[in-house]
Amino acid sequence: MDALSLADFRARVAAMYLSDVDMAGFRALRDDLFATHAQSAAPGPLRYFPVDQAFVTVVRPEPAEGALEIATGGEDGVLRYTRIAHLPTPWGRLTLFWLQAYGGGLFLPFRDATCGHESYGAGRYLTDTVKGTHGRGVEPLPDGRVRLDFNYAYNPSCAYDDAWACPLAPYENRLDAPIRAGEMTYH
Repeated sequence: MDALSLADFRARVAAMYLSDVDMAGFRALRDDLFATHAQSAAPGPLRYFPVDQAFVTVVRPEPAEGALEIATGGEDGVLRYTRIAHLPTPWGRLTLFWLQAYGGGLFLPFRDATCGHESYGAGRYLTDTVKGTHGRGVEPLPDGRVRLDFNYAYNPSCAYDDAWACPLAPYENRLDAPIRAGEMTYH
C-alpha cells in the first residue's frame, strides 16, 4: 500500500466529511472517491438506504468505563480502546470508544438487524475519526449532547476487499432493531 496515496485518500475523506454539501452531494462525492481513487477498497457506486430523518437522534451521553481490545484479523493485531460514553438511542444503547493510540480518535461501530442481508454482515461504522469521518455521523454538540445521524453509517473497508483488516462491532454495540439508513451491503 502506497503511504502517500493512502494519506491523500484519508485527506479527501476528511474534506468530504467536513464539507457543507447536503446528503445527495455527500453521497455523490463518496461514490466518486470510491470509484476513482487508487486506495479505494470498493470500485463504487455504493448502495444506500433512502435518507430517513427517523434515524437522526440527539442523546445525552452517560458515563462509561473500561477498556476494550478488538482484534482486526490483520497485521494491526489488536487495537485498544477506552469506553468514553454510553449513548442511549431509541434503538438501544451504544458505546462510543476512544482509540488508545497516537493521536487517538472517536470510534462507533455497530451491528443491527439489517446486518447479513441488507447491510454488511459484520456491522457498520457511524464514525472512525482516525480515518477522517468527522462530524456527520457522530457530532458532539456544545451543550454536551451528541447528535447521531445513521444516514451516514458506512461499511468498513473489509466489507469490500479481504486485503483490508477492520475492527468490528463488539457485542455491546449490537442493536436488535433494524437501522435502515446509511450504506447497504456492497454486493
